[in-house]
Amino acid sequence: MKKMNCLVAQSGGPTAAINASLAGVIDAAIKSNSFHTIYGSINGIQGVLQHKIIALNETFEKNEQAVHTLMTSPAMYLGSCRYKLPDYKDNEEQYNFIFETFRQMDIHAFFYIGGNDSMDTVDKLSQYAKTINYDISIIGIPKTIDNDLMETDHTPGFGSAAKFVATSMLEISHDTYIYDIESVTIVEIMGRDAGWLTAASALARNDYSHAPDLIYLPERDFSTFQFINDLNLLLKKNKNVIVAVSEGIHDSDGNYISASKASADKFGHMQLSGTGKALEHLVKSTIGCKVRSIELNVLQRSAMHISSLTDINEAFLLGTEAVKAAEMGLSSIMLTLNRESQKPYKVSVGNVAVSDVANAAKAVPLEWINDAGNDVTDDMITYLRPLIEGEPHIRYKNGIPDYLSIKHLI
Repeated sequence: MKKMNCLVAQSGGPTAAINASLAGVIDAAIKSNSFHTIYGSINGIQGVLQHKIIALNETFEKNEQAVHTLMTSPAMYLGSCRYKLPDYKDNEEQYNFIFETFRQMDIHAFFYIGGNDSMDTVDKLSQYAKTINYDISIIGIPKTIDNDLMETDHTPGFGSAAKFVATSMLEISHDTYIYDIESVTIVEIMGRDAGWLTAASALARNDYSHAPDLIYLPERDFSTFQFINDLNLLLKKNKNVIVAVSEGIHDSDGNYISASKASADKFGHMQLSGTGKALEHLVKSTIGCKVRSIELNVLQRSAMHISSLTDINEAFLLGTEAVKAAEMGLSSIMLTLNRESQKPYKVSVGNVAVSDVANAAKAVPLEWINDAGNDVTDDMITYLRPLIEGEPHIRYKNGIPDYLSIKHLI
């Protein structure tokens, strides 16, 4: 049987685990009898449109250490993009170019690793392939620190980001408790529409620290009046109060609690900034105690040094399973992680139609938020706990992590 070529790309925001999925695709495709050349597109689907495509075999085929180093390198080895393909019915030119490139390079499997918007690309390319009867497997491999993809128990990238958030929260509490003065510390965590990552801050709690004392997620409307009331009640018994807030918290009218005017990206998503700072000014003007805000910002996305081994292993697994799915001729799908059991923690890999995932978001269940809207329940903790377990082995050089070179992106 003639071997075919495959193409893999990454899109959206970086994570500590997305390269592990890429490593899984590369490793499985090399070991497969189905593929000849494994190509990578630089900067997602834009790389195909700009013909910025590299062969990956030479770097990884005879170098297992390179595969492992890729697996434990943060962000995106192939670079990324946030590019929205037009509907092919409105503009077919880009699709003609993409599929002509596929023909010329004999590409019959395309793997796209990303989040909600990336699955939109997978869906559109899959639809167009059917209209022109092009024989290709187009498969979405999930990733996002937001954990908001539909139809999957959780997403690669989330567990590592959750571990970073929880660890940072614990370290912030140690920094805060040393001072013998009344204070409020507000930690702003990523999460525009879904509060999964902010909820993970609760994993920092232990037998001596209940930080964060308050947690606010975008799934519940936020009241500045109730927020100040919550703080005043806690400050009567606690000298220091630490708060975790999602960047996307909003009032009952849908207005974001943000220090700057929100703007929309190409996909219509609001770009937020300064939620913690806005609340800092509010506390300073109403309560008057020492107050500071901390925005974790991009640090929570690619913190490989505090990543989750569970997360990395599952991301790699999805990459290998994507290759198997392509060999079976499957297309127009996104792979999923299905939780089989909690104790012991066990998952299986499945798949769903990518059209069921694209342009949708999975919110935190309201029953996993307490009645007061300022904390999460034990069910949330039970769900989160296994996702942050384990630490991958990372090589160090001159005292810092020795990640795989991305000089091809620079």
